[in-house]
Amino acid sequence: MKNYDISKISTSAPENVSKEEIKEKTDVLIERLEELQNILYAEGKSSLLIILQGMDASGKDGAIKAVFSAVNPQGISVKSFKKPTEEELAHDFLWRIHKHTPRKGKIQIFNRSHYEDVLVTRVLGLTDDKTARARFKIINAFEKSLQERGTQILKFYLHISEKRQKERFQERLSNPRKQWKYNSNDLKTSKNWPEYRKYYQEVFENCSPDIPWQIIPSDHKWYKEYLIAKTIVRTLEGLKMKYPGLVAG
Repeated sequence: MKNYDISKISTSAPENVSKEEIKEKTDVLIERLEELQNILYAEGKSSLLIILQGMDASGKDGAIKAVFSAVNPQGISVKSFKKPTEEELAHDFLWRIHKHTPRKGKIQIFNRSHYEDVLVTRVLGLTDDKTARARFKIINAFEKSLQERGTQILKFYLHISEKRQKERFQERLSNPRKQWKYNSNDLKTSKNWPEYRKYYQEVFENCSPDIPWQIIPSDHKWYKEYLIAKTIVRTLEGLKMKYPGLVAG
């Protein structure tokens, strides 16, 4: 099994990499992603689901904006899963998730996801461990069923340090352009860091064995964006997609 001990995985870019070189590589990858998304859409045989998880201020919104800046908006959708509504709570926990899975030819991004129902719900005491672990099995079956119908799944955990998180919270307070992002609950969430780490660790080890998590060092935005773009491009290239030929009239 892949080692998911995040206490031993760095949150920073390696010291021997050049920021400028990495950013240049990222630009190339973003251009390649634009082409691959076009082929995915035109071929219409497969789809891609990208799941982004991470602590508050780990950079999920920024990653989406940067990595998919060149992609045709018609071929991509983003769904942010926040606190469930009363209607959503009246159904099973995957009800609100399933209806946003991607159709063939599309890329769907989940900014937070069904994993919130085995993470934050446990921290808040809304779900006990027994229920959460039963949900692990349901999640595994759900993701496997998506795979079987042609959906590629990439799961990214944006791995940020407590120090960098606090810096970004402070930036939200002081920068007028980012103050709208600040939530008074952010600091409360940061106090529960050990619990989140513990529950994330369980998720990495149990969901899903055949769809591995990508642990992305995220203290440096430019390195985070590079790793995400590289993984997505590699995955789409692995589909061996082709533009369809002329259709007879």
